[in-house]
Amino acid sequence: MKLFSLNGFLSTSIQDILSSANTSKGGFYNHFSSKEDLFFQVLDEGRKIWRKKNLCGIDEIEDPVGKIILLLENYKNRYLLDAENFPGGCIFIMFAVELGDSRPHLSREVQKGFTGLKAMLKRLLDNGHASPAAYNGIHTDTITEIIFSGMLGASVSYSVDRSREALDKSINALIDYLNKLKK
Repeated sequence: MKLFSLNGFLSTSIQDILSSANTSKGGFYNHFSSKEDLFFQVLDEGRKIWRKKNLCGIDEIEDPVGKIILLLENYKNRYLLDAENFPGGCIFIMFAVELGDSRPHLSREVQKGFTGLKAMLKRLLDNGHASPAAYNGIHTDTITEIIFSGMLGASVSYSVDRSREALDKSINALIDYLNKLKK
């Protein structure tokens, strides 16, 4: 996972994996049938970590916008700043950027996570109001796209420059936007 986060799937060789894991080809192939098999295992593990870090404490909040605000704070503090598991930044962004045209079947697997995140954001917003335009006349579809795009943008920006200040500004701008919707 660390190698894929730093170098991407395509730029990480089997030899890189063997060296990092301190194992032989036989040891690798005893656990995985191929590098793509490892990709799916890493993707599953990455999703587990993402859920654990980003959804922490969300069920304890009643307000739907408050849930999303906590998700954003978790995304910044518990996920994007997690150099232990993801030293290169968000592994899903890395995969999405590098796999798009070259490995569309793998890219589709990554896209499922993005689709799920957008659906969760929309569901949370919709659960907060009977009308889809209840947030100061702004539809939940629009708010969902703004939050989702902002999250991805913050992730890409942080992976490029590692500026904690810029990351704080990006996520705090989304939180400010959400707080204004509550009024």
